[in-house]
Amino acid sequence: MRRTLPSLSVALLSTVLLAACGGGGGGEDAASQTPKQGGTLVYATGDDEPTCLDPQSRGNVPQALLGSQYLESLFYQDEKGEILPWLATAWKVADDGLSWTVDLREDVRFSDGTPFDAAAVKVNIERVLDPATQSTTGRLALSKVAKVEATGEFTVRIDLRQPDGALLESLSQVWLPMESPTALKRSLEENCAAPVGTGPFKIESWTKQDNVTLVRNESYSTPPPGASHSGPAYLDKIVWRFVQDGTSRFAALQSGQVNVVDVLEPQNAVAAANVPTLKTLIQARPGEPVEIKLNIGRAPFDDAKVREAFFSSIDVAGALSSVYLGTVEQAKSPLSSATRYRADTVKHAYDPDAAAKLLDEAGWTAKDANGFRTKDGKTLTVTLPYANAIPLEPGFYEQVQATAKKVGFDVKLEPLETAKWWVKNYNWDYDAIPIYYTKNSADVLRITSTAAANAEDTPGGYHANNVRLKSAELDAILEKAGESSDDAERADLYRQAQQFLSDGHYVLPIYDQQTRLGYQSKVRGLRLLPSLSMPYFYDTWIDD
Repeated sequence: MRRTLPSLSVALLSTVLLAACGGGGGGEDAASQTPKQGGTLVYATGDDEPTCLDPQSRGNVPQALLGSQYLESLFYQDEKGEILPWLATAWKVADDGLSWTVDLREDVRFSDGTPFDAAAVKVNIERVLDPATQSTTGRLALSKVAKVEATGEFTVRIDLRQPDGALLESLSQVWLPMESPTALKRSLEENCAAPVGTGPFKIESWTKQDNVTLVRNESYSTPPPGASHSGPAYLDKIVWRFVQDGTSRFAALQSGQVNVVDVLEPQNAVAAANVPTLKTLIQARPGEPVEIKLNIGRAPFDDAKVREAFFSSIDVAGALSSVYLGTVEQAKSPLSSATRYRADTVKHAYDPDAAAKLLDEAGWTAKDANGFRTKDGKTLTVTLPYANAIPLEPGFYEQVQATAKKVGFDVKLEPLETAKWWVKNYNWDYDAIPIYYTKNSADVLRITSTAAANAEDTPGGYHANNVRLKSAELDAILEKAGESSDDAERADLYRQAQQFLSDGHYVLPIYDQQTRLGYQSKVRGLRLLPSLSMPYFYDTWIDD
């Protein structure tokens, strides 16, 4: 688990915020100098080591970070949320919105030499939809797909059960990449160890609990929009190390043992701003922010007054200021600031007096010897499990516990290993839970907030509806938003959905989930792919 952070001066905070903003989405300009060919880049990640390197199976951020180096998607989503061609060249939707015809590039091969064509697209989409693949993120995104047909060698038609205005956005995510049909004939375990794509790198080896080594794909020919060069990548190799401890990661960066680190802790971001040989690149990821969700499927949060009281008892701004050193801002929406159609619908304020009044109105008027509220002989208890997989520091939870206690909530913090935390999540065994969901579309709300997402038979046994919300009103809004192709209508409908979630006090946004990189200044051409804000090393080179 990460530790609580020390306080630092306001001057230093201003410095690191400027440094972080300076990187922007594009990172270091590779064209500012003549790039140098060759070399090995060492990357140290603080995220959990994936159990599978194929993001089609399951589908999480650690897989996306790695997979972005060797896998590519049909489409590319730019910084404005617009869809551009990548492995696809053109697309057309039917008048009824129930089918999409997609034309493909004719000059692409996977890194094992297998041709990329319509048959390959069909194999990949069908594989994601196959329960045996154990896809969660990808399968949920493609839940409206009925079938896929190769109508020509380089043309594919995707038929839908109902219109899906977010389909192209989904198909620009690394969780829905194109992989070699030849490689996919292997077992699930074999493909997990070394998936084969069309990207600028390919997997050479995986030493578990240590590193994944990637080598340049010498036949690479499909750089994304915005790339600064064509042909193979500059780097010879990337060594992707797994280093959970933040202090160790940053020390390795300072000493030159690694070139880039992620999950850059706030105090290290501040420190890096004052080291000439180091730089930072911090950017919000799309989807839902880091937030606390309440389980309304059981007491006490089946009562709206208690939900509102709990959120009013949490000093989010104060906790972020002291724990995160002013390096993050409080979120104001159930969607992150990097998500198209996001609206500021959350008007959260720390108000213990209002919280106390709401609890009185809800019947929690008595108190026990410890000052916790009681009702009908039961204590007002909130179980809150958390794990390293969710980017909130233990100090934040401790402040939640402390401020909520002043109002009468008995918050039981449960620090867990990630695997055990997921068991709690799957079984709805919590009252409140910290969570985030990365997706490059406001359609994430359909995945996390509809009755369908609350079902027991969701892909892989995984449910994303942590609130256990079942609302015909919200379902209708999100269904209409998902079917619409009109930009203004989608914006209004998604605003309504965000307002519904905010007014019901189902979720408390904390701060935008982020990609937080620290890197040596000699690393040039570092950029983030805008669809999910994942680091991308195709244009990267090392200026020794």
